[in-house]
Amino acid sequence: MLHSMSTTVEPSSERSAAEVNEEIRALWLRSGGTLSVEQREEYQRLVMEWAAAAPEPGRAA
Repeated sequence: MLHSMSTTVEPSSERSAAEVNEEIRALWLRSGGTLSVEQREEYQRLVMEWAAAAPEPGRAA
């Protein structure tokens, strides 16, 4: 049986881009600069969440 990976961004919570960015920085700090397979998956999820939370260019805050 094959499972497809969803490309839809579904943030786990309504966090700000700054909060997600802080978690990304902490992940890199904990990893020592080299991400394991699991950490890369977490990083990709966080980047997608950050992109969804980041303000769009030209949009008033």
